[in-house]
Amino acid sequence: MHANERVIRSTYEAFASGDLEAVGERLADGIVWHSLGHSRFSRDYTGRDDVFGLFGALFEETDGSFRIELHDVLANDERAVALTTNRAERVGRTLVYEEAAVFRIVDGKVAEAWLYVDDQEAHAAFFRA
Repeated sequence: MHANERVIRSTYEAFASGDLEAVGERLADGIVWHSLGHSRFSRDYTGRDDVFGLFGALFEETDGSFRIELHDVLANDERAVALTTNRAERVGRTLVYEEAAVFRIVDGKVAEAWLYVDDQEAHAAFFRA
């Protein structure tokens, strides 16, 4: 397994188990997180605190139901791509969507991330209501 694949797999495992300290250890100080699409969460987040603010908002909006199922990780010396299925519940509705997350990794830490959602309109509508 490539070292950058290990970084991404361990980050997703830590996130799934609620170990945010371990997640934070895998994020570079100046991380830039590009949450693409049309939802109210779609913007660039800069720095760990800003990224953790996004995570907190997602959990708050979904009453803690937000979950990520990691399917595969492709990695090389500079980047990794994670393919996931994400699920959340909110105001009596359920959202299930596929996501491709592209990560730039520097010195074993995620320095930048781009998240691509398969159905941006459904994602935006879910968080509008």
